[in-house]
Amino acid sequence: MERPKKVVIMDGQGGKIGKMLVEQIKRRCPAQELIAIGTNSVATSAMLKAGADMGATGENPVLVNCEDADLIVGPVGIVMANSLLGEITPAMAVAVGKSPAQKILVPVNRCHVTVAGVGQHTMAEYVETAAKLAAEFIQNGKFAQEA
Repeated sequence: MERPKKVVIMDGQGGKIGKMLVEQIKRRCPAQELIAIGTNSVATSAMLKAGADMGATGENPVLVNCEDADLIVGPVGIVMANSLLGEITPAMAVAVGKSPAQKILVPVNRCHVTVAGVGQHTMAEYVETAAKLAAEFIQNGKFAQEA
């Protein structure tokens, strides 16, 4: 029997993107355990209220949970040191980047970062796409285009 996937949802600031991700992934995969990791307590709380099964706050939980995660989902800033107005430490960005986990990043064109090739969509549309990809990975261990 295959071990359950370890799915980490990361966010900072007010946790809006993380909250939306948790809600949509839980709707698609209700039995999947989701771990909410916030860069601050407000973000963690928002994700827990949205239905995450457990949560933790700060740099050390990011470092520890990225080591053996199967899937990490969050805004693109989680892989950039000092992003989210300084909430992502260099160590956090490295931990996410080094993790063997599949990463699904929501494009956010803010804080002097523009993601080329990304269309003009609402945040809700980007989150929906990310949640669909996450559900596909959780259910199949890969994405359809990899089949």
